[in-house]
Amino acid sequence: MSSLQGKNFLLGITGSIAAYKAANLTRLLIKEGASVKVIMTPLAKEFITPLTMATLSQNPILVDFFNPENGDWNSHVDLGLWADGYIIAPATANTMGKMANGIADNLLLTTYLSAKCPVFVAPAMDLDMFKHPANQENMQKLKNLGTIFIEPEDGELASGLIGKGRLAEPESILEQIKDYYQKKKSLSNKTVLITAGPTYEKIDSVRFIGNYSSGKMGYAIAEECAQRGAKIVLISGPVNISHSHKNIQKISVNSAQEMFDESLTQFQNADIAILAAAVADFTPIETSNTKIKRKDNNLELQLKPTKDIAAELGKRKNDKILIGFALESENETLNALEKLKRKNFDFIVLNSMNDKGAGFNYDTNKITILDNKEQKFEFKIKQKNLVAIDIIDKLEDYL
Repeated sequence: MSSLQGKNFLLGITGSIAAYKAANLTRLLIKEGASVKVIMTPLAKEFITPLTMATLSQNPILVDFFNPENGDWNSHVDLGLWADGYIIAPATANTMGKMANGIADNLLLTTYLSAKCPVFVAPAMDLDMFKHPANQENMQKLKNLGTIFIEPEDGELASGLIGKGRLAEPESILEQIKDYYQKKKSLSNKTVLITAGPTYEKIDSVRFIGNYSSGKMGYAIAEECAQRGAKIVLISGPVNISHSHKNIQKISVNSAQEMFDESLTQFQNADIAILAAAVADFTPIETSNTKIKRKDNNLELQLKPTKDIAAELGKRKNDKILIGFALESENETLNALEKLKRKNFDFIVLNSMNDKGAGFNYDTNKITILDNKEQKFEFKIKQKNLVAIDIIDKLEDYL
């Protein structure tokens, strides 16, 4: 069965001489068992007719925000939720520039900003436009946001120049998309336990000890594993984010003890555990069920160590895979390696508090992966959804 069987694709067509290739791409996608809805920019209609694309896609063509004849609304939100993938081919420099800067002046662009699915971009333009620093900067910005590029080919261009900028052939675009979704099933039949977010250690009825973890990294890892076919058990501390994949079962907890209990229970049926939560190391010895009133004297708060989730799972792992995280501020590599061995991890993801844009509450992260053979893999700062890809790619290599 094709990796595209049953998938829903949006195909965005922009105003390029290469728009004619979108017809064959549509035909190939449908032949693979996919459903296709086509969104065209107004200028794209000058290069290929909506009738052609409607006939091939077996769906009405979407150009405007609403149908002026009957007022039917083309909801970019609904389109973004419907799609398993958004392919923009051909993508002009103009459209990519708008995408990179959040400009939404047509249906194709507003749908891009609403899309929750992978976005594939296949550029097409003249050689000088493709190489221009402004265009290269926009493309890099989109890559940093997680956009998947299908590189243009070298060849004769519409201007008569020879060079890079020719839209990839439909068969090549199709194969790259198929490879992407085939890869995304690499964790089928695996159950992955993931911990995420902070824990809140109760002091009284209104106060707690906590930390600045947002849970973004753990949730990004959960989404990436689910995209690759795994069943996810996500044990989450209190955060203000949500998940969107049907393969994710979320268990909400507050305290380190609750996370410990759930982790041990769920680990029994897991193949892999990824411990991304920032679990409190200490919790109050005594708590109050009512608010502690302010007094002139100092308040003394005695703390005791919490139970060590990673160490306990490391004792029980047998042939399971266990992945940990380390947030360090000094002697980062040595401390992370020591933790990896002490907790019996297969590999550990190191964050340094000295790296700008990494750690708690950021949308970006910069990681180094260390494995139990003391191999070291360093990565540049990226959006956390892209960091999740690097981590799970490493997991796949380990498997």
